[in-house]
Amino acid sequence: MARRPKSTPREELPENFVENIVDIDVTSEMEGSFLEYAYSVIYSRALPDARDGLKPVQRRILYMMSDMGLRPDRGHVKSARVVGEVMGKLHPHGDAAIYDAMVRMAQGFALRMPLIDGHGNFGSLDDGPAAPRYTEARLAAPALAMTDHLDEDVVDFIPNYDNQFTQPEVLPAAFPNLLVNGSSGIAVGMATNMAPHNLGEVIAAAQHLIANPDAKLADLMEFVPGPDLPTGGKIVGLDGIRDAYATGRGSFKTRATVQVEQLTARRTGLVVTELPYMVGPEKVIEKIKDAVSSKKLQGISDVVDLTDRNHGLRLIIELKNGFNPNAVLQQLYRYTPMEDSFGINNVTLVDGQPRTLGLVELLQVYVDHRIDVVRRRTTFRLGKKKDRLHLVEGLLIAIVDIDEVIQIIRSSDETAQARERLMGVFDLTEIQANHILELRLRQLTKYSRIELEKEQEELRQAIAELEEILGSEPKLRQLVSDELGAIAAEYSTPRRTVLLETEASAALAGAAPGRGRQEGQRAGAAGDRRRPVLGHPLSLRPAGPHRQPG
Repeated sequence: MARRPKSTPREELPENFVENIVDIDVTSEMEGSFLEYAYSVIYSRALPDARDGLKPVQRRILYMMSDMGLRPDRGHVKSARVVGEVMGKLHPHGDAAIYDAMVRMAQGFALRMPLIDGHGNFGSLDDGPAAPRYTEARLAAPALAMTDHLDEDVVDFIPNYDNQFTQPEVLPAAFPNLLVNGSSGIAVGMATNMAPHNLGEVIAAAQHLIANPDAKLADLMEFVPGPDLPTGGKIVGLDGIRDAYATGRGSFKTRATVQVEQLTARRTGLVVTELPYMVGPEKVIEKIKDAVSSKKLQGISDVVDLTDRNHGLRLIIELKNGFNPNAVLQQLYRYTPMEDSFGINNVTLVDGQPRTLGLVELLQVYVDHRIDVVRRRTTFRLGKKKDRLHLVEGLLIAIVDIDEVIQIIRSSDETAQARERLMGVFDLTEIQANHILELRLRQLTKYSRIELEKEQEELRQAIAELEEILGSEPKLRQLVSDELGAIAAEYSTPRRTVLLETEASAALAGAAPGRGRQEGQRAGAAGDRRRPVLGHPLSLRPAGPHRQPG
């Protein structure tokens, strides 16, 4: 057994040893350490960047999947493989946190425009996802617009945690992802909660801001009247939305989409087809059961959950005879999550600092970022075109007397001598001479003067167009606007959430009549999709497992 070494006696210490004990104030040390920790959580984990709308883990996932070539036109790969690549190269945290972020980006009920195409069980509003070894993933088509042109110096790259790899500081983001998909996160001393919006509406507002830099909030709200939630539903009362767009903070109520339908000749029911954002049917059923048991809800005889992947959400609340459907619906809004509140808190990172932004500021930060991306991309392409034109001009000079070029190269003792002789005889630059020397003999003979002159003319025309864009701010802004319009044309979808100004308008649109007795008979004859939750009489039996779309 190894023995524990004895401590070194003071008399055995070296002569030059100097003891140095530093007294540190515990209060100051705790304050400094806490501030460093808080900043790390705010900047590196919890809050999204206002430019691309992504937290660091989300950005690293998308970048790594793009680097792995997991495009929409290629096959899915195991989620565990993606998690391992991200964790090993870019994100020095646990695999569970990476997979959770990856799952959220694939859930159609959480994001208005999912960025990952998941294959397998990626969870539902009531159930968690399968383990990463069971699911597969690849980039969704809109994610390509987030990562395009990364190889054209459009953003800065920074080292990873161990300086072995690099990662983009921010993604190019060809659409305003932060407003489209929203975000949520809890940092130290602050939190963010941003609602999703409709892509077409947000891009229309961004285009208006590009054309009119002094646009006011009222102008932009003509294009973005309110959030557009992935699960649809209704938003009741728009005053809170206006406050949020003006100050960055506000709240609004969301309600389920309900229709009154004649289920049978003598039985009426409330059919729920859309629920508030991030509310699942099991949660609603549980609250209905509790309210019925405690006598808070009256007039409900049964609840049938017909939700599945093919037909989407369909929750039938059967009513007792003699009860007014609208009165029961108001009770449901009061005692169950069929009416929910969403608090907007637009806290996001701008230049590395957390700020609370309204709609105008959010769009302005994005537009400035996109203009910078397009300017850098144009500068990069201009440099590439000029470099190629320089080589083509050198070839045109050399091809006039290709025999002499070959003779000079053959008669030279070494490459350096051949380079110097080519530069002297044909007045070439070192870059042009090197290019000629690197070509094989058969490549030199392939070049024809007509082809090179045609390429030269095309390059000069492209250079003139690129220089024109860089030299004109209006042309640059118009290019950004046109690219946004192309994204909207390709990916925008109709609005799902209905906006209602007041409670009175909500009452008028609340429980619209259904499609009559035939619809009720169809639902009643649904066979194996019919799963009673409340027996008759109210037995409060537990709900069976259901399948939520997504």
